Amino acid sequence: MSTDQEANNNHAANEIETKKSPKIAQTKAKRDPVRTITIVLIAVCLFLFIWHVASDRMAPWTDHARVQGFIIPITPKVSGKVKKIHVTQDQMVLGSGLMIEIETDKYELAVHKAKSQLELANQDVGANTEAVVAAQANVANAKASVNYARKEAQRYKALAKDGVISQSKSDQITAEVGKAEAQFANAKASLEKTKKQLGKEGQDNAGFQAALSAMKLAQKDLADTKIFAPSLGWIANLKIDEGHYAKAGVPLMTFISGDDVWVTAYLRENSITNLKVGNKVDVALDVKPGAIFPGEVTSIGGAIKQASGGGIGDLEFIEDDGKWLRNAQRFPVIIRFTDDSVTGYRRHGGQADVQIYTDENNTILNSLGWLWIRFLSILSYVY
Repeated sequence: MSTDQEANNNHAANEIETKKSPKIAQTKAKRDPVRTITIVLIAVCLFLFIWHVASDRMAPWTDHARVQGFIIPITPKVSGKVKKIHVTQDQMVLGSGLMIEIETDKYELAVHKAKSQLELANQDVGANTEAVVAAQANVANAKASVNYARKEAQRYKALAKDGVISQSKSDQITAEVGKAEAQFANAKASLEKTKKQLGKEGQDNAGFQAALSAMKLAQKDLADTKIFAPSLGWIANLKIDEGHYAKAGVPLMTFISGDDVWVTAYLRENSITNLKVGNKVDVALDVKPGAIFPGEVTSIGGAIKQASGGGIGDLEFIEDDGKWLRNAQRFPVIIRFTDDSVTGYRRHGGQADVQIYTDENNTILNSLGWLWIRFLSILSYVY
């Protein structure tokens, strides 16, 4: 083969290779994005899996949480017709705010009567004190009479012995001593009786204390005609109007405490392994999107109720849900808010997202949890 022919063949081969190169390049260009996306997705899935497993134990999160608080039935301590209602349904009230007034007429009369009885008791104490003083004077007089009679009897005995007077006269004077002693004994008995009737003196007297207690009770009943809010909270189940007859001990409405409020988070059993009382918590409330409220773990549930059969004489019932993977058991974890920034947003039954930090030194998981709970809080604007 000549040199020219060989050169032509090489040129033709180069042209064919040049024509194929763009196709190969295009093919590689088409395959590279798929491979890249696949690798990225695998990496993301692997990252999420590792994050889920690690955070589930070191920085657990749950949206299975509810705001809870004390529910207080508002019951009057006295009976009477409702005079004025100062609150409305679902109103937020401050602590010690006046909510309901009950008519006061009969309780004002009771206070007036009790004051009068107290005044009479005070007068009785004064009168009995004077009687004691008089009885004490009688005792003193009777004692003086005894002493005088004894001296006279001794003198008359001496005179009778000397023959100055008759023996019968001496005996008559001696008999007067017995009478005087009897009067002295009666005076002492009368004094003791008067003292017992009086009892203790002054304000320690039983009669005075009984009247004083009756007056205080009447004043308390009068004060109880006004019903005040026990703390900051909300009014619920208000279904009465002015004129309703309130009975002591029968609820008029429901009060939802806004001060002593907590979050109950229900965590999977394998998520509470590293939890401890005092762990720091971030709480996102649906009622306040975009906001995070600090808290801490105060209690970790140690038991739950199990559904089982079998009373006495019955057989155990085992429920078969037919699932390949069993449902994770959840336990309640109590979380308290640690500052007042949540005031006004703690509504009983409200939903919450909870992020718990079990190890303050775990910077990576804590940072991811910190970002995650804030992302969820912002997301609650739209769901």
